[in-house]
Amino acid sequence: MLMANQIPETLIEEIRKTNDIVDVVSDYVSLKKQGRNYLGLCPFHGEKTPSFSVTQEKQIFHCFGCGKGGNVFTFLMELEGFTFFQAVEHLANKSGVELPEATVGAYNQKHSSHDQVSLNAYEWLTKFYHHVLEHTKEGQEAKKYLIDRGVNEETIKKFQLGYAPSNSDLTIDFLHKKSFDSDELVESGLLGATDKQKPYDRFRGRVLFPIRNHLGKTVGFGGRAIHEGNEPKYLNSTDSRLFQKSKLLFNFDLARSEMKKVNQAVLFEGYMDVITADQHGILNGVASLGTSLTEHQAALIKRYVEEVVVSYDGDQAGIEAAIKAADLFHKVGLDVRVATIPENLDPDSYIQKYGGDRFKQEIINQSATYVSFYMQVLKRSYNLSVEAELMNYINAVIEKIATLDRAVDRDHYANELATNYQLSVDTIREEIQTLRQKMTPESQRKPNQPQRQRRKQQPLFPAYHNAERKLIGYMLYDEAIAERIKHRLGASFNIELHKVIVTHLYAFYEAGNEANISQFIERMEDEQVKQLVIELAMAPISPDISRQEIEDYIYLIESEQGDKAVIKRLRTELKTAEANKDVDKAVQIGMEIVQIKKQMQSSQRT
Repeated sequence: MLMANQIPETLIEEIRKTNDIVDVVSDYVSLKKQGRNYLGLCPFHGEKTPSFSVTQEKQIFHCFGCGKGGNVFTFLMELEGFTFFQAVEHLANKSGVELPEATVGAYNQKHSSHDQVSLNAYEWLTKFYHHVLEHTKEGQEAKKYLIDRGVNEETIKKFQLGYAPSNSDLTIDFLHKKSFDSDELVESGLLGATDKQKPYDRFRGRVLFPIRNHLGKTVGFGGRAIHEGNEPKYLNSTDSRLFQKSKLLFNFDLARSEMKKVNQAVLFEGYMDVITADQHGILNGVASLGTSLTEHQAALIKRYVEEVVVSYDGDQAGIEAAIKAADLFHKVGLDVRVATIPENLDPDSYIQKYGGDRFKQEIINQSATYVSFYMQVLKRSYNLSVEAELMNYINAVIEKIATLDRAVDRDHYANELATNYQLSVDTIREEIQTLRQKMTPESQRKPNQPQRQRRKQQPLFPAYHNAERKLIGYMLYDEAIAERIKHRLGASFNIELHKVIVTHLYAFYEAGNEANISQFIERMEDEQVKQLVIELAMAPISPDISRQEIEDYIYLIESEQGDKAVIKRLRTELKTAEANKDVDKAVQIGMEIVQIKKQMQSSQRT
């Protein structure tokens, strides 16, 4: 009988079947079809060449770089930190499959946590603040502020913009009515507290921008004061386990699908830039949360797109911040462009003045490449009419060109620099090459290494070992082959981990299950065994294997058993005896080995 907090196996299988692993992984990784599988950049470790493979046929994933692998549930457990139940629940919600209420209730009661309480409180506060903005007298001033900034009603609803009443008691009373403990919310950072420990709403008197994680859950707020003297003008939620400014991007949950669709992200500086752009049809915009862009945020964007356009304010501070952001994007391997906004405007003001189409055509589409923008800005720091400063400028540009990964890009800018300043392009190329050699460790200096060399080095196995790996691959794929091997070999494989796998596999089929690799790996509790199953399952196999090929594999496996296995064991004992300087034992073992070899030769002649 199932316990209240258990999910029926049939329901788990239904959820698995209604959530194709390619679709789920595509929410996090930009995948491209290559042969029968899909390839992308691994979300579990940093890489510039795709080694992360997803197979639709087998409903599993495997990274040839870091070795991680699994099915649709383990993917979410690894990436999101979900428990198995949370992964199942997330996919059930995604596909419209209903879980038993008793099961969900029992789990939530058992696993209630501060984080879940905070998430619930943020959801209620989002609704509360939005209601105050839309339906109260005090909120009308805040709404007028937004309308005066060009935000329409549809956008207010889409982003669930709100207003925190200036009287904190209204917020506290609302939370109490929803059964939240104010002390717990103070501890988690949702509420502030006075010196006398009286809770208060940190955002009182501010227009609020809900900040959501990539799953669309509110995890914090950005507040903008609309009254003079209400300092600071901009205020974010305090950092917590849920709200980490360095890891979140404003509007990422809504922009993600459009980013993937156009293979480009636009990074803005502020919330209003993103909101105004979205209202005018630019749906792939995100923003960092009032702080400088971090490498984590840059890497997050890289999962979904190949190109990013940095569109910051046109003033000096904006230009300096844009260069820092561009450097980070370049570091993680993205193609970077930097937009220049004229008239000292910010993106919000420009779009309000000229419209979204013109912003796309004249700002986004005409944005400068990473190096071109750097060259433009760098010129302002030098007096190029002075020879010494000109040479310093040229050397600085060459250093930047040397950081580019693609040879064609380096050659393009080397030619441009040579043409502009009447220099020898060959000399510039030599200087670039020298700098690159200094920048690159000696072990990595072989150019244009093929992808397979960047993957985790696979050990070379003896023939019988490879035969066992091949057979298990076929057994995972075809129940009839597994049944045949069971009658011929049973669990008599030479490698211990292989014995464990086939023993589990026989039991899996005997329980009435069909060949289903994704389902089978869930039965593996040992992580080492599970990862080996995934590795073997990802190996390419022919769907039309002949009986003779199977017999050949069996022969190789059996030929390593019997006398060969005894000789292998004796050789190990011989090494031990020699290491211990036990001459008598070493001689005895050596004679045993000779005797067995004679018997083997004799049996081969008869």
